[in-house]
Amino acid sequence: MNQRAQTESHFISAPDGLRLHARAYGPRTGDLTPIVCLPGLTRNGDDFDVLAQALAEGAAGGPRRVVAIDYRGRGLSDHDPKWRNYDLRVENADILACLTALEIGEAAFVGTSRGGLHVMLFAATRPAMLRGAVLNDIGPVIETQGLARIRSYVGKLPAPQSWSDAVDIAKSVMSAQFPNLNAADWQAYARGTFVEEGGKFKLRYDPALMRTLEGVNLDVSLPTAWPQFEGLAHIPLLALRGAHSDLLSDKTLEQMQKRHKRCQAHIIEGQGHAPLLRDAPTIARIAEFLRPL
Repeated sequence: MNQRAQTESHFISAPDGLRLHARAYGPRTGDLTPIVCLPGLTRNGDDFDVLAQALAEGAAGGPRRVVAIDYRGRGLSDHDPKWRNYDLRVENADILACLTALEIGEAAFVGTSRGGLHVMLFAATRPAMLRGAVLNDIGPVIETQGLARIRSYVGKLPAPQSWSDAVDIAKSVMSAQFPNLNAADWQAYARGTFVEEGGKFKLRYDPALMRTLEGVNLDVSLPTAWPQFEGLAHIPLLALRGAHSDLLSDKTLEQMQKRHKRCQAHIIEGQGHAPLLRDAPTIARIAEFLRPL
């Protein structure tokens, strides 16, 4: 069996002084393009652990530097006392601060949901930094049905009494999106959602994130981001969609391929929003895409 790649936690100051966390995997230097993993709205860098280990150990053509970032208010990054700072532009500046501190000038990005929105924002602000991108169940059109479902539980989950209870809570919210997960996957999902401290459980994100969704009018179509998406035209792109996704539609995925000539697509069966990136076929597909970058 392969040994786990070396990992390091880095704590980095955001532009406003808030403490951010990033986990780095694999060699600090090398000729291969580093990979930066950006999680979803309430998620954190631990979601990428299985994928990051595989990529760092050489699945994409050789050992690579892989970095997974916790946005402010998530994972091991500090919570922000001002909830309005849980904003794409603020977080985007935080990501840049992390990459600067880790001396990463250009990279291939894997962006899950909100992470993919950050990638599209970089296409407008830092296009030379992008060598390639994997968009995990996100595109320039966000379906209101999916966002309504997300808004229904963000910051509102009950506190578990045990890890078994945490798994049951995760299942109660996500089983329709993930009908075929095994016990290990549910454990990982629960541990990415909750943390146990002093015998008590709490969310691994700031519950104030719910306030960022309160003002979104879901009775009308959300603004699209086609110009930002088309800004990715200069790089290879792999678009992943969970077969049960209610946030990224088949129609949008089809349009993404039409508008981006180097956009490949991959459907992940049995999963919804957002695919966990833990199964061997999906990791192999991502590694195949990243290999030439």
